[in-house]
Amino acid sequence: MLIQLVVALIVVGLLLWVVSQIPMDPTIARIIRVVVIVCVVLYLLNVFTGVFAGSGGALLGPPLRR
Repeated sequence: MLIQLVVALIVVGLLLWVVSQIPMDPTIARIIRVVVIVCVVLYLLNVFTGVFAGSGGALLGPPLRR
């Protein structure tokens, strides 16, 4: 589980870096960064607290088995 979490955070970091390297309107880049950060926060909430475990996995996938 920890390795999966670290890999996911590395991928998100690389995605944010790539977005910053692409020449685009700063407003669009800011919106993309905010959306990615919100998704990461929701993912971390689901991993550590199981907040979305009762939603049937519709938002972030199936709940983790503990």
